[in-house]
Amino acid sequence: MQYRTLGNSGTSVSHLALGTMTFGAEADEATSHAILSDYAAAGGNLIDTADVYTAGVSEEIIGRWLATNPAERDRMVLASKGRFPMGEDVNDLGLSRRHLRKALDASLTRLGVDHIDLYQVHSWDPLTPLEETLGFLDEAVVQGRIGYYGFSNYTGWQLTKAVMIARQRGYSLPVTLQPQYSLLVREIEAEIVPAVLDAGMGMLPWSPLGGGWLTGKYTRDTEPTGATRLGENPQRGMEAWEQRNAQERTWRIIDTVTGIATERGVNASHVALAWVAAKPAVTSVILGARTQEQLADNLASADLALTAEELGRLDEVSAPTFSDYPYGTPGVEQRSRAIGGGR
Repeated sequence: MQYRTLGNSGTSVSHLALGTMTFGAEADEATSHAILSDYAAAGGNLIDTADVYTAGVSEEIIGRWLATNPAERDRMVLASKGRFPMGEDVNDLGLSRRHLRKALDASLTRLGVDHIDLYQVHSWDPLTPLEETLGFLDEAVVQGRIGYYGFSNYTGWQLTKAVMIARQRGYSLPVTLQPQYSLLVREIEAEIVPAVLDAGMGMLPWSPLGGGWLTGKYTRDTEPTGATRLGENPQRGMEAWEQRNAQERTWRIIDTVTGIATERGVNASHVALAWVAAKPAVTSVILGARTQEQLADNLASADLALTAEELGRLDEVSAPTFSDYPYGTPGVEQRSRAIGGGR
């Protein structure tokens, strides 16, 4: 396991994080505890959860594991999130000071800890002034209830605006952004990644395997069946079978990933995870697993370092398509200039 600083903080975290959205839903408590123990044994130390994961059950499962593993409780860096509704009241959602205080208190109780190392706002809230949200987060840092804060699913302008307000007001600065990022989903490179780099923050990519598509377990034009996410629900959200199967780009990427995997004698998932881990600004890649076997396979990617040639092949085949301006080739070329001048 490699270790990197948590964004622009001084805390060190493993470059592979454990996502726990499956806990209490696709993985029962015994399996979840086994996954946590396997992850810890492999040297991992960043656990990512959220209050809405299985309506709080994920945090409760983690809390009970921490209680029975006091040594790991001291070693683990805990990350959670708040923003989405946990109740039916009009104020049971959003990034208001009122809701975030309630959400943070509840997460601390479920996890059985007195502070959360990284508290993330789960998504943008158009109704709450950023000054209110950032003021609460800064207070929580000062009070010691959270160590750092970050954002999840923010756009480039939202992140930059938040950073500037925090700087102007003398608040603690955000350290991380948690975006969706994989060989299949690279649109964040147009604006969000540059914003993260400009702010000196780190990224915690989620869904690095594209919801299972980059494991090599699916076959072109053959609808999946059996005990896989798409096998159980082919219409599953962003990962829906029909939509991605119809895109030639999907299969070009998968063919390249599996080709490199065959050449290196590793699983396709290792190649996909190693590509994400090697990208600029990435602090830790969030692994999601419903079984110990899935986790073991994902953790094995820690030993794989892709060559420049392999990274280039993957970059080329997965390159997102943008119009000329401002994100296409002409626009990108005009963002730099030669020091010596000239045409």
